[in-house]
Amino acid sequence: METFRNQSFQARSFILEQVAFVKCKLTDCDLYYSGGDFDWAETAFENCRFHWQGAAKNTVALLQTMGMIQMPIPAQSLAAPGQKPN
Repeated sequence: METFRNQSFQARSFILEQVAFVKCKLTDCDLYYSGGDFDWAETAFENCRFHWQGAAKNTVALLQTMGMIQMPIPAQSLAAPGQKPN
């Protein structure tokens, strides 16, 4: 696992099981998580997108079905068929 300390990242992609963040700031990043071990401490996430895969995706779906979490609906899925999203 690669460890990043006291760094800032912008518009990057990371697989969370492969990295550790300590006192970092991530802005506008894509974060992929499959359900394995992860590690971060004193790290800020600003406008980042989490992408759930594998077991993590199944867990999120189960929690949504049970009403335990709510995930916002992406704007593109709100557009009428054949209409481009705003």
